[in-house]
Amino acid sequence: MIAEVIVDISNSEVDRVFDYKIDEHSSADVGSRVLIPFGPKTQEGYVIALKEKSDYDNGKLKSILDVLDPVPVIGKEMLELMHFMTKKYHLRKVDVLRLFIPSELRGGRVKELIKEYASLTPEFRNRDPQEFIRKGAKAQSELYEYLMEVEEESVTFLNSNFSASSLRNFIMRGIVSVRKVEVFREPYKNNVAEKEKNITLTPMQSDVVNEITSTTNTPFLLHGVTGSGKTEVYMRLISDALAKNKTAIMLVPEISLTPQVLRNFRARFGDLVALLHSGLSSGERFDEWRRLLSGQARVAVGARSAVFAPVKDVGVIIIDEEHDGSYASESNPRYLTHDVALFRAKANECNLVMGSATPSIESYYKTQTGEYRLVELPQRVNKKPLPHIEVVNMCNEIYHGNNGLFSRALESKLRECIENGNQAMIFLNRRGYSSYMMCRSCGYVAKCSDCDVSLVYHKDDNALKCHYCGLRFRPLTECPECKSKYIKQGYIGTQQVVELLEKMFPTETILRMDNDTTRNKDAVVKILETFAQKKASILVGTQMIAKGHDFPDVTLVGIVDADMSLHFSDFRANERTYQLITQVAGRAGRESKSGEVVLQTYSPRHYVYKYAVTNDYKGFYEKESNLREVTNYPPYSRILRVLVSSENEELAISTLKNIFTEIGEVVDANKDSVVYYAAMKSPVKRIQTKHRVQLLMRIKDKREEITQQVYTIVDKYLNPKVSIFVEVNPNNLS
Repeated sequence: MIAEVIVDISNSEVDRVFDYKIDEHSSADVGSRVLIPFGPKTQEGYVIALKEKSDYDNGKLKSILDVLDPVPVIGKEMLELMHFMTKKYHLRKVDVLRLFIPSELRGGRVKELIKEYASLTPEFRNRDPQEFIRKGAKAQSELYEYLMEVEEESVTFLNSNFSASSLRNFIMRGIVSVRKVEVFREPYKNNVAEKEKNITLTPMQSDVVNEITSTTNTPFLLHGVTGSGKTEVYMRLISDALAKNKTAIMLVPEISLTPQVLRNFRARFGDLVALLHSGLSSGERFDEWRRLLSGQARVAVGARSAVFAPVKDVGVIIIDEEHDGSYASESNPRYLTHDVALFRAKANECNLVMGSATPSIESYYKTQTGEYRLVELPQRVNKKPLPHIEVVNMCNEIYHGNNGLFSRALESKLRECIENGNQAMIFLNRRGYSSYMMCRSCGYVAKCSDCDVSLVYHKDDNALKCHYCGLRFRPLTECPECKSKYIKQGYIGTQQVVELLEKMFPTETILRMDNDTTRNKDAVVKILETFAQKKASILVGTQMIAKGHDFPDVTLVGIVDADMSLHFSDFRANERTYQLITQVAGRAGRESKSGEVVLQTYSPRHYVYKYAVTNDYKGFYEKESNLREVTNYPPYSRILRVLVSSENEELAISTLKNIFTEIGEVVDANKDSVVYYAAMKSPVKRIQTKHRVQLLMRIKDKREEITQQVYTIVDKYLNPKVSIFVEVNPNNLS
């Protein structure tokens, strides 16, 4: 028998199938990880197919050396997914296969956690201890007496509380036997809610659940306002899948994947839930993946990567906050979670449910063309009103002499909120203390030495930091260009917001939640629990506070700089601003108390705010969709970006020029289909010492055909000294 093997080396030159012989004693099967001879070295590989004969000389074929796992770790469905992704996104096969297994499995970097349990052997449990414990051996007597009272005890506990030498002596003499048990590491094991009470669905929730469960193999878009009970709908859909002896995948943006979410799912489904996301330790991630593979866990809850969970017979796949940008992988391998989820749903003939209060324009467009089926939850549970949004024109604030960060309305409402014993959330999507440091004399701006971006000042550790590569620098005390001491700080970040609030409310506890305060694994838990227990009055944060949180005493939300994302040179800027405002505003007044939102802007007449204030998503969609149709942006076209980067700037530019010329011939042959074609330097011209140039094209018709032609052309220019990526509808054009 011959095995077709993909070698575990991420290199385009070996991105193909290699044939290996399977010896009679080998248990290699499709989906197995194997050890193979490859050149002068031994490498790991993946068996993707078996066949009787090879096109190569069987006498020259090498044999598989070993099978690395007791059972195949990649199923047939996932191998089909590999072929789909390599073609659609122009990826290397091994890069896709690596998505399917935890990185800890490769190279044996994490082992099973084994615990040892000791117990008296039956023979010595029934004998007089004086026969085998000498008189005066107090430590041995104490250990024996304890073991007589328990059936078994962990060796770790016994070594800590009794004489370790006595235990070793008992084991050596056969008085005590030791049993080894594999223990699965359980993330957030203390974060378990009480068993839930029965929740009665609202008529609208019931209608949605019934409509979804009455059909199969259908992609649904669930459009529900914030607080409408989408999570309970998800729970019922998962329960329905489990009742049919199937599994489920629940995807949540990394930013929303809080311990609160896990606690809710564990309260409902217990040990059937396994968590998959980057915040777990390597051992936890390894064990959770194995629980899913073995079938011990049947509900995979996680961020983007959980779409590759090793579950079989999937009954439903759910993408919560489907509009979130984190569902697009922006590093190699690049892919869109929606596409992968749709492939898996079709392969399992199950429903894909994508939910959001602010669906992406592309997803809502598909409900209009019939690709997706629309279901709606237009009201909050128990018909609670959505929070009132007050738009404050910051130009008027300046006119009236208020040059501060907070408008008079926001400051007044904050004081009222705190005095009434309620809580507030302040949103600013800019971490750090200030966004840059600039010399007021000559205009010099401190930039990263490796990236073409300004450095952000972080007052907590008195450092300038690059938010792209992580490099740290000393803050400016004088200009390195003109030696001036007049240094200006840029736009305010979350650290400075907290500082200002602490001056306004010196007796109140104020929390901050952003990437800087949540680097440690348990930091998110501590911040959210502190706020939930009302040990703090105000929570300041970036978009991390915008989603998934439910605090009954939050009656006020302040959006400090609503314009921040509005004026980006990105066709999705309006959409993202609308989504952020709606999501953040939805944190207010979620329980019995009414909520209000203060939105500060310098562009109060912008249509984004008009529709956000009235929570008119459909009005916003019509306006934005019409603009995109006129300007030929997605969903009315497909954007392709060819990104070339290299430490050698001339090489990057010359490579792009050659690609641009050759693709130009395709463009000339399809002038009616390609509505835009240009080459340029990337907005961020350098990241981690690599110079970046790009080619952008918008394709209206023949999208797949032209995309495949671009892939073929790009392949000709692959070079170890240059990185080339092709992105379809990139989430970030910087």
